[in-house]
Amino acid sequence: MIVTQSNKTLSLVLTAAGLAGVILGFNTAVFGGSATLALVAWFLAATAVVGLSFLLLRVYGAVRDLALSLQDSKSPLDAVRVSAEVGAVWDAIRRRIREGTDKMERLNQQNQDLALQILLLRKQKQNAQAIIYGIRDAVLVVDSGHCLVIANQAAEALFGFQFDPSQLHPAAELVRNPDLLALMDKSRQNRIRHVRHELTVERSPEPTVFDCILSCVTDEKDQLTGIVAVLHDITREKEVSRMKNDFVSHVSHELKTPLASINAYAEMLVDGEAKDPQTLQQFCSVIQTQAQRLNRLIEDILNISRIESGLVKINKQPISLSMVIHDAVEMIRSFAQEKNITVHTPPSIIFDQVYADKDMMTQVVINLLSNAVKYTPKQGEVTVACEVNDSDQVVRVQVTDTGVGIPPEDLPRLFEKFYRVEANKKMAKGTGLGLNLVKQMVEKVHQGKVFVRSTPGQGSTFGFEMPMDALAAAAATVS
Repeated sequence: MIVTQSNKTLSLVLTAAGLAGVILGFNTAVFGGSATLALVAWFLAATAVVGLSFLLLRVYGAVRDLALSLQDSKSPLDAVRVSAEVGAVWDAIRRRIREGTDKMERLNQQNQDLALQILLLRKQKQNAQAIIYGIRDAVLVVDSGHCLVIANQAAEALFGFQFDPSQLHPAAELVRNPDLLALMDKSRQNRIRHVRHELTVERSPEPTVFDCILSCVTDEKDQLTGIVAVLHDITREKEVSRMKNDFVSHVSHELKTPLASINAYAEMLVDGEAKDPQTLQQFCSVIQTQAQRLNRLIEDILNISRIESGLVKINKQPISLSMVIHDAVEMIRSFAQEKNITVHTPPSIIFDQVYADKDMMTQVVINLLSNAVKYTPKQGEVTVACEVNDSDQVVRVQVTDTGVGIPPEDLPRLFEKFYRVEANKKMAKGTGLGLNLVKQMVEKVHQGKVFVRSTPGQGSTFGFEMPMDALAAAAATVS
């Protein structure tokens, strides 16, 4: 018979080889693999095709031999025998054709299912990669052999390397940070599921602080397969936390000083130490002065808080900055005369109107003038200038003194809350809130801009720019 047991066995073996080739090729395409695995998959599939073709040729040869024997048969018995063999062969062929067709349909369906699964897995892989590469935090993944298998762009920028997913490199070759590598080794040894560390990475111009989360990845047999490290930049949060602590410390100190004076003089009044009206007036004057200082501090803190939260009440209207400067100078003149400081005021400008809150602008100018007088030695000078820039449509106010000046390294931080120049702290007392309040009122409330220039030993210039009022600008253009 044509369809022998060996032929059946051979056909099954070849079909299994073809399926093995397809499955191996699928795994190589989806999960990645070497060129050797791809070659083996190709060889198995090719062997199956060639072997099945060989079997078909054998069937074709057998049919041809039977046809020839039928043609050459002489006796009726031979014809009957040949006819019976042809019928058996034909039945076997039809059965094999049906079986082959069914197998081909199943293989075709499996191939379509595998192709669909490959597309879905590739899409999922692309989505996962897009998510990882789109994360702003640095992400690093190492396998059980401590080779780097995943690194997003944030990690590349942080540690200064170019990641190539087609080549495996030890993490120590790419990540030049001994602290992070040591933490990953420790996490691998201890096999802690999730652990958090604070990591400092030296960068230019300043070190960066990261919240580093290390996670161990295990398989279904609880075998360690890799370590995932996610580094979140918390430098700003640390700075904010430090500023909050400084804020509480400064506020506590500034509140404590006037309260201590008020308490001390109040106790002396209660004890009857003010024997005459002059002493009584002196004690009450000290209490009043410290109470006013305490009130100013609280008002500054509340004003800054209201401005930052957007809850401040603003009454904007067209005002003349020259008039605001004139009123502020009159308020500060007595303070300047105590130190024999001459204050030069600018001439009146017709079209210097801005659309602003008058009380806020007055406080801004008073704060700048007060600082100028504080940090200018006796017999010094303070000059206030106001000018209109028609081309930029802004009004610029400058307060220049002949004081001690400010070191260059302190200039970038002058407008921070509670920041005071260490070299000038002995010159005058203060809370460090005045300039921050000026910045908040000018820039956040009125969309202006503050600036400062200073030379140590020669003096400083503080100022601000405000957009001109539209009507005043139009009038200035017409005139």
